[in-house]
Amino acid sequence: MAKDRKRPEDFLELVERAKRGRLKVYIGSAAGVGKTYQMLEEAHALKKRGVDVVLAFIETHGRADTAQLIEGLEVIPRQRVEYKGVAVEEMDLDAALARRPQVAIVDELAHTNAPFCRNKKRYQDVLELLEAGINVICAFNVQHLESLNDMVKQATGVIVRETVPDSILKRADQVVDIDLAVEDLIDRLRAGKIYASDKVAWALENFFQPEKLAVLREIALREVAESVDRTVSAKAAIDDAARRAAASERVMVCLPSRPPPHGAMLLRQGSRLAGRLNTDWFVVHVETKQEAGHRIDAALQRYLMADEQRARDLGAEVVRLRSEKPVEALLDFARAHGVRHIVVGRSHKPWWRHVLGQSPVSKLVTQANGFDLHIVSLEEREVRE
Repeated sequence: MAKDRKRPEDFLELVERAKRGRLKVYIGSAAGVGKTYQMLEEAHALKKRGVDVVLAFIETHGRADTAQLIEGLEVIPRQRVEYKGVAVEEMDLDAALARRPQVAIVDELAHTNAPFCRNKKRYQDVLELLEAGINVICAFNVQHLESLNDMVKQATGVIVRETVPDSILKRADQVVDIDLAVEDLIDRLRAGKIYASDKVAWALENFFQPEKLAVLREIALREVAESVDRTVSAKAAIDDAARRAAASERVMVCLPSRPPPHGAMLLRQGSRLAGRLNTDWFVVHVETKQEAGHRIDAALQRYLMADEQRARDLGAEVVRLRSEKPVEALLDFARAHGVRHIVVGRSHKPWWRHVLGQSPVSKLVTQANGFDLHIVSLEEREVRE
């Protein structure tokens, strides 16, 4: 059922060596593959070995077999608050921090917290637990990974609103894919083991179509394989020449401030490229006098700041430069920081400016000697999706 499955004692070895909290991630292709069930089984196995393990947040979705596995495990009561006349339950982060277990189990990592919570997203709660030295085992579905957002939308037609930054997966000490054949998953759905019976027909007509599930399963398998490769590479001893070679493969995303606001798509492309190359990456914005903070349109400034925060969440180093010659500034930065790959959006300048070589992309094409230039066709992607 699980690919790259680790025994509970394997994670325990990491826990015992840890100074900061260790992170283990169960990832699946869709709801119902068994992520929560597997986490609970591991919690029981760890408890038998004498580990202080608690359930910080578990969502059974009404599945009886999953609920039965909660018995015998310590559960931190949820924080319950009346919000706009509705009772809302969230993970009680402060209670988990005060309890300070050796291992905390946290479900539904992509969840957006209610407004009364300290953190906007549950993955940020997990980061607090890790910084406090608490080890965490968590789970989410592959379609919630931020850099895959465009790919999932194109493949399935589903727009995923709640996402987890790639930096979470990169930080994980173990990543385990809970794999289930498409036919078996659909059988589980029809048997009422995933959703209530009144939702089965709707699910079969929408997200749980065989071709969509097959694509998501392939993405999950590939993502975990790449994650394992990155972990092995990061732990392998490399000589100075290899280290210099890795540094020279760095990625730079050129972040524009002018409309249309397609920064998120550029960032996902950059994140995927850097992940495949197992290298560092930068997100660089060049500010001219006309684009200074007090002159730029407020809406564009909000787009830019949001994109910069998204870049940090994806694991990039964000840099702002000031220059009246943006292309020259970008290339100087790239040469000074070992960048090999430059990612830029296709220019929306008039055709005659391309002919005269006046658009930034045209200038990059002619001046970026020694670099691999990746031009993302943003407008065409929007039409296809």
